[in-house]
Amino acid sequence: MAITLNNGFKMPIIGLGVWRMDESNIRDLIINAIKIGYRHIDCAADYRNEAEVGEALAEAFSTGLVKREDLFITTKLWNSDHGHVLEACKDSLKKLQLDYLDLYLVHFPVATKHTGVGTTDSALDADGVLEIDTTISLETTWHAMEDLVSMGLVRSIGISNYDIFLTRDCLAYSKVKPVVNQFETHPYFQRDSLVKFCQKHGICVTAHTPLGGAVANTEWFGTVSCLDDPVLKGLAEKYKKTVAQTVLRWGVQRNTAVIPKTSKLERLEENFKVFDFELSKEDMDVIKSIDRKYRTNQPARFWGIDLFA
Repeated sequence: MAITLNNGFKMPIIGLGVWRMDESNIRDLIINAIKIGYRHIDCAADYRNEAEVGEALAEAFSTGLVKREDLFITTKLWNSDHGHVLEACKDSLKKLQLDYLDLYLVHFPVATKHTGVGTTDSALDADGVLEIDTTISLETTWHAMEDLVSMGLVRSIGISNYDIFLTRDCLAYSKVKPVVNQFETHPYFQRDSLVKFCQKHGICVTAHTPLGGAVANTEWFGTVSCLDDPVLKGLAEKYKKTVAQTVLRWGVQRNTAVIPKTSKLERLEENFKVFDFELSKEDMDVIKSIDRKYRTNQPARFWGIDLFA
Protein backbone atom coordinates (compact mmCIF):
# COMPACT_ATOMS: atom_id res chain seq x y z
CA MET A 1 0.00 0.00 0.00
CA ALA A 2 1.42 3.36 -1.02
CA ILE A 3 0.60 7.06 -0.88
CA THR A 4 0.89 9.04 -4.12
CA LEU A 5 2.92 12.18 -3.48
CA ASN A 6 2.10 15.55 -5.02
CA ASN A 7 4.75 15.02 -7.72
CA GLY A 8 3.39 11.62 -8.77
CA PHE A 9 5.94 9.39 -7.02
CA LYS A 10 4.59 6.72 -4.71
CA MET A 11 5.77 6.23 -1.14
CA PRO A 12 5.02 2.98 0.74
CA ILE A 13 2.75 3.77 3.67
CA ILE A 14 4.78 1.65 6.09
CA GLY A 15 8.50 2.08 6.43
CA LEU A 16 11.32 1.06 8.72
CA GLY A 17 12.87 3.80 10.82
CA VAL A 18 16.54 3.31 11.70
CA TRP A 19 16.93 5.92 14.47
CA ARG A 20 18.90 4.53 17.43
CA MET A 21 19.35 1.25 15.58
CA ASP A 22 22.47 -0.55 16.77
CA GLU A 23 25.12 -0.62 14.04
CA SER A 24 25.81 -4.32 14.55
CA ASN A 25 22.13 -5.18 13.95
CA ILE A 26 21.45 -2.98 10.94
CA ARG A 27 22.49 -5.44 8.26
CA ASP A 28 20.26 -8.25 9.53
CA LEU A 29 17.33 -5.96 10.25
CA ILE A 30 17.31 -4.33 6.83
CA ILE A 31 17.81 -7.60 4.94
CA ASN A 32 15.03 -9.23 6.97
CA ALA A 33 12.79 -6.19 6.56
CA ILE A 34 13.13 -6.38 2.78
CA LYS A 35 12.36 -10.12 2.88
CA ILE A 36 9.23 -9.41 4.93
CA GLY A 37 8.08 -6.84 2.39
CA TYR A 38 9.29 -3.46 3.60
CA ARG A 39 10.15 -1.17 0.70
CA HIS A 40 10.53 2.14 2.57
CA ILE A 41 13.61 2.86 4.71
CA ASP A 42 13.77 6.08 6.74
CA CYS A 43 17.30 7.30 7.51
CA ALA A 44 18.99 10.53 8.61
CA ALA A 45 22.51 11.87 8.67
CA ASP A 46 22.04 12.52 12.39
CA TYR A 47 21.36 8.83 13.09
CA ARG A 48 25.02 8.28 12.25
CA ASN A 49 24.42 4.88 10.69
CA GLU A 50 24.01 5.75 6.99
CA ALA A 51 27.21 3.85 6.13
CA GLU A 52 25.91 0.66 7.77
CA VAL A 53 22.54 1.09 6.05
CA GLY A 54 24.42 1.56 2.78
CA GLU A 55 26.31 -1.72 3.25
CA ALA A 56 23.02 -3.56 3.82
CA LEU A 57 21.41 -1.95 0.78
CA ALA A 58 24.41 -2.78 -1.41
CA GLU A 59 24.15 -6.41 -0.34
CA ALA A 60 20.41 -6.47 -1.04
CA PHE A 61 21.00 -5.10 -4.55
CA SER A 62 24.03 -7.24 -5.41
CA THR A 63 22.36 -10.49 -4.33
CA GLY A 64 19.22 -9.74 -6.30
CA LEU A 65 17.03 -9.58 -3.20
CA VAL A 66 15.53 -6.34 -4.46
CA LYS A 67 16.17 -3.74 -7.17
CA ARG A 68 17.05 -0.14 -6.37
CA GLU A 69 13.92 1.14 -8.08
CA ASP A 70 11.77 -1.03 -5.80
CA LEU A 71 12.94 0.74 -2.64
CA PHE A 72 12.00 4.16 -1.31
CA ILE A 73 14.95 5.61 0.61
CA THR A 74 14.63 8.74 2.73
CA THR A 75 17.36 10.61 4.56
CA LYS A 76 17.60 14.04 6.13
CA LEU A 77 19.66 17.24 6.13
CA TRP A 78 21.02 17.96 9.60
CA ASN A 79 20.70 21.37 11.27
CA SER A 80 24.42 22.17 11.09
CA ASP A 81 24.50 21.68 7.30
CA HIS A 82 21.82 24.19 6.22
CA GLY A 83 24.52 26.27 4.58
CA HIS A 84 26.03 23.20 2.88
CA VAL A 85 23.01 21.41 1.42
CA LEU A 86 24.66 20.04 -1.72
CA GLU A 87 27.72 18.75 0.12
CA ALA A 88 25.59 17.19 2.85
CA CYS A 89 23.37 15.43 0.33
CA LYS A 90 26.38 14.06 -1.56
CA ASP A 91 27.88 12.88 1.74
CA SER A 92 24.69 10.96 2.56
CA LEU A 93 24.53 9.47 -0.93
CA LYS A 94 28.13 8.29 -0.64
CA LYS A 95 27.53 6.65 2.73
CA LEU A 96 24.29 5.05 1.55
CA GLN A 97 26.01 3.93 -1.68
CA LEU A 98 23.20 5.37 -3.78
CA ASP A 99 23.03 7.45 -6.95
CA TYR A 100 19.85 9.24 -5.87
CA LEU A 101 17.50 9.62 -2.92
CA ASP A 102 13.78 9.10 -3.19
CA LEU A 103 13.20 11.72 -0.51
CA TYR A 104 15.43 14.28 1.25
CA LEU A 105 14.00 16.12 4.24
CA VAL A 106 15.01 19.21 6.20
CA HIS A 107 15.30 17.43 9.56
CA PHE A 108 14.45 20.40 11.79
CA PRO A 109 13.41 23.95 10.88
CA VAL A 110 16.54 25.50 12.37
CA ALA A 111 20.06 26.17 11.14
CA THR A 112 22.80 25.68 13.71
CA LYS A 113 26.53 26.32 13.81
CA HIS A 114 28.32 24.42 11.05
CA THR A 115 30.62 21.73 12.44
CA GLY A 116 31.77 20.05 9.23
CA VAL A 117 29.73 18.30 6.55
CA GLY A 118 28.26 15.06 7.78
CA THR A 119 29.45 15.43 11.37
CA THR A 120 25.90 16.23 12.55
CA ASP A 121 27.10 17.79 15.78
CA SER A 122 24.91 20.14 17.80
CA ALA A 123 27.33 22.82 18.99
CA LEU A 124 26.45 24.35 22.35
CA ASP A 125 27.53 27.71 23.76
CA ALA A 126 29.21 28.27 27.13
CA ASP A 127 25.81 28.04 28.82
CA GLY A 128 25.04 24.70 27.21
CA VAL A 129 22.51 26.20 24.80
CA LEU A 130 22.30 25.25 21.12
CA GLU A 131 24.29 27.57 18.82
CA ILE A 132 21.58 28.69 16.39
CA ASP A 133 22.76 30.28 13.12
CA THR A 134 20.59 33.34 12.47
CA THR A 135 22.18 34.14 9.10
CA ILE A 136 20.59 31.31 7.11
CA SER A 137 16.85 31.45 6.47
CA LEU A 138 14.69 28.41 5.94
CA GLU A 139 13.81 29.85 2.53
CA THR A 140 17.49 29.85 1.56
CA THR A 141 17.82 26.25 2.73
CA TRP A 142 14.73 25.25 0.77
CA HIS A 143 15.92 26.74 -2.50
CA ALA A 144 19.17 24.77 -2.07
CA MET A 145 17.03 21.66 -1.58
CA GLU A 146 15.17 22.48 -4.81
CA ASP A 147 18.50 22.58 -6.65
CA LEU A 148 19.07 18.94 -5.67
CA VAL A 149 15.94 17.97 -7.58
CA SER A 150 17.17 19.85 -10.67
CA MET A 151 20.49 18.03 -10.42
CA GLY A 152 18.81 14.63 -10.26
CA LEU A 153 20.32 13.81 -6.86
CA VAL A 154 16.90 13.53 -5.21
CA ARG A 155 13.47 12.78 -6.60
CA SER A 156 11.46 14.49 -3.90
CA ILE A 157 12.08 16.95 -1.10
CA GLY A 158 10.20 17.59 2.09
CA ILE A 159 10.22 18.99 5.59
CA SER A 160 10.26 17.56 9.08
CA ASN A 161 9.12 18.88 12.45
CA TYR A 162 7.51 21.94 10.83
CA ASP A 163 4.38 23.44 12.42
CA ILE A 164 1.48 24.98 10.50
CA PHE A 165 3.11 28.44 10.33
CA LEU A 166 6.40 27.15 8.91
CA THR A 167 4.65 24.72 6.56
CA ARG A 168 2.52 27.54 5.18
CA ASP A 169 5.61 29.68 4.66
CA CYS A 170 7.35 26.85 2.82
CA LEU A 171 4.35 26.48 0.50
CA ALA A 172 4.49 30.23 -0.21
CA TYR A 173 8.19 30.49 -1.11
CA SER A 174 8.71 27.09 -2.73
CA LYS A 175 9.03 26.49 -6.44
CA VAL A 176 9.21 22.74 -5.79
CA LYS A 177 6.54 21.95 -3.21
CA PRO A 178 7.36 19.78 -0.19
CA VAL A 179 5.88 16.33 -0.72
CA VAL A 180 6.10 15.29 2.94
CA ASN A 181 6.07 16.77 6.42
CA GLN A 182 7.44 14.22 8.89
CA PHE A 183 6.64 14.86 12.53
CA GLU A 184 5.76 13.08 15.75
CA THR A 185 2.16 11.92 15.86
CA HIS A 186 0.54 9.03 17.70
CA PRO A 187 -2.64 8.49 19.78
CA TYR A 188 -1.27 10.59 22.66
CA PHE A 189 -0.06 13.38 20.32
CA GLN A 190 -2.49 13.38 17.41
CA ARG A 191 -1.94 16.91 16.07
CA ASP A 192 -5.09 16.71 14.02
CA SER A 193 -4.95 20.34 12.88
CA LEU A 194 -1.43 19.96 11.50
CA VAL A 195 -2.27 16.63 9.83
CA LYS A 196 -5.35 18.09 8.17
CA PHE A 197 -3.55 21.28 7.09
CA CYS A 198 -0.80 19.30 5.39
CA GLN A 199 -3.19 16.91 3.69
CA LYS A 200 -5.43 19.77 2.52
CA HIS A 201 -2.44 21.33 0.79
CA GLY A 202 -1.14 18.16 -0.83
CA ILE A 203 1.61 17.38 1.68
CA CYS A 204 1.78 13.79 2.86
CA VAL A 205 2.25 13.32 6.59
CA THR A 206 4.79 10.77 7.77
CA ALA A 207 4.44 9.91 11.43
CA HIS A 208 7.74 9.51 13.19
CA THR A 209 7.50 8.01 16.69
CA PRO A 210 4.18 6.43 15.56
CA LEU A 211 4.08 4.18 18.63
CA GLY A 212 4.78 6.99 21.06
CA GLY A 213 8.46 6.20 21.43
CA ALA A 214 7.95 3.09 23.55
CA VAL A 215 11.04 2.01 25.50
CA ALA A 216 13.50 4.20 23.54
CA ASN A 217 11.89 7.50 24.49
CA THR A 218 11.23 6.32 28.04
CA GLU A 219 14.95 5.70 28.41
CA TRP A 220 16.05 8.98 26.82
CA PHE A 221 13.29 11.39 27.79
CA GLY A 222 11.41 9.75 30.67
CA THR A 223 8.16 9.85 28.68
CA VAL A 224 5.15 7.53 28.82
CA SER A 225 4.15 5.37 25.85
CA CYS A 226 0.59 5.04 24.59
CA LEU A 227 1.18 1.30 24.17
CA ASP A 228 0.26 0.84 27.84
CA ASP A 229 -3.05 2.69 27.50
CA PRO A 230 -6.03 0.58 28.68
CA VAL A 231 -8.27 1.87 25.88
CA LEU A 232 -5.78 0.78 23.23
CA LYS A 233 -5.25 -2.56 24.99
CA GLY A 234 -9.01 -3.12 24.88
CA LEU A 235 -9.19 -2.38 21.17
CA ALA A 236 -6.24 -4.69 20.50
CA GLU A 237 -8.09 -7.51 22.25
CA LYS A 238 -11.23 -6.74 20.25
CA TYR A 239 -9.41 -7.02 16.92
CA LYS A 240 -7.14 -9.84 18.09
CA LYS A 241 -4.07 -7.76 17.30
CA THR A 242 -1.23 -6.33 19.34
CA VAL A 243 -1.47 -2.78 20.68
CA ALA A 244 1.32 -1.74 18.30
CA GLN A 245 -0.56 -3.15 15.30
CA THR A 246 -3.72 -1.35 16.41
CA VAL A 247 -1.88 1.97 16.74
CA LEU A 248 -0.14 1.57 13.37
CA ARG A 249 -3.45 0.69 11.73
CA TRP A 250 -4.94 3.88 13.21
CA GLY A 251 -2.09 5.81 11.59
CA VAL A 252 -2.62 4.13 8.23
CA GLN A 253 -6.35 4.89 8.34
CA ARG A 254 -5.54 8.56 8.91
CA ASN A 255 -3.73 8.29 5.56
CA THR A 256 -0.39 9.00 7.24
CA ALA A 257 2.74 7.02 6.49
CA VAL A 258 4.19 5.31 9.57
CA ILE A 259 7.84 4.44 10.17
CA PRO A 260 8.11 2.34 13.34
CA LYS A 261 11.57 1.46 14.58
CA THR A 262 12.41 -1.89 16.09
CA SER A 263 15.51 -3.98 16.71
CA LYS A 264 13.61 -7.27 17.04
CA LEU A 265 12.73 -9.56 14.14
CA GLU A 266 9.38 -10.59 15.59
CA ARG A 267 8.34 -6.96 15.97
CA LEU A 268 9.55 -6.23 12.44
CA GLU A 269 7.12 -8.86 11.17
CA GLU A 270 4.35 -7.77 13.53
CA ASN A 271 4.53 -4.10 12.55
CA PHE A 272 4.08 -4.97 8.88
CA LYS A 273 0.91 -7.03 9.44
CA VAL A 274 -1.62 -4.22 9.55
CA PHE A 275 -3.39 -4.63 6.23
CA ASP A 276 -5.66 -7.55 7.11
CA PHE A 277 -8.05 -5.64 9.39
CA GLU A 278 -9.74 -2.26 9.62
CA LEU A 279 -10.74 -0.17 12.61
CA SER A 280 -14.38 0.91 12.61
CA LYS A 281 -15.27 4.61 12.53
CA GLU A 282 -16.49 4.26 16.10
CA ASP A 283 -13.16 2.86 17.22
CA MET A 284 -11.24 5.54 15.31
CA ASP A 285 -13.32 8.06 17.31
CA VAL A 286 -12.50 6.23 20.53
CA ILE A 287 -8.79 6.61 19.81
CA LYS A 288 -9.36 10.26 18.93
CA SER A 289 -10.74 10.79 22.43
CA ILE A 290 -7.51 9.74 24.21
CA ASP A 291 -5.32 12.50 22.74
CA ARG A 292 -3.17 14.05 25.48
CA LYS A 293 -1.25 16.53 23.30
CA TYR A 294 1.77 14.74 24.71
CA ARG A 295 5.11 15.06 22.93
CA THR A 296 7.53 12.23 23.73
CA ASN A 297 10.54 13.25 21.60
CA GLN A 298 12.25 16.04 23.54
CA PRO A 299 15.53 17.23 21.95
CA ALA A 300 15.65 20.10 24.47
CA ARG A 301 17.31 17.59 26.76
CA PHE A 302 20.41 17.77 24.54
CA TRP A 303 20.11 21.33 23.21
CA GLY A 304 19.49 23.34 26.36
CA ILE A 305 16.57 25.11 24.65
CA ASP A 306 13.01 24.08 23.82
CA LEU A 307 12.60 24.84 20.14
CA PHE A 308 8.94 23.82 20.36
CA ALA A 309 8.17 26.36 23.11
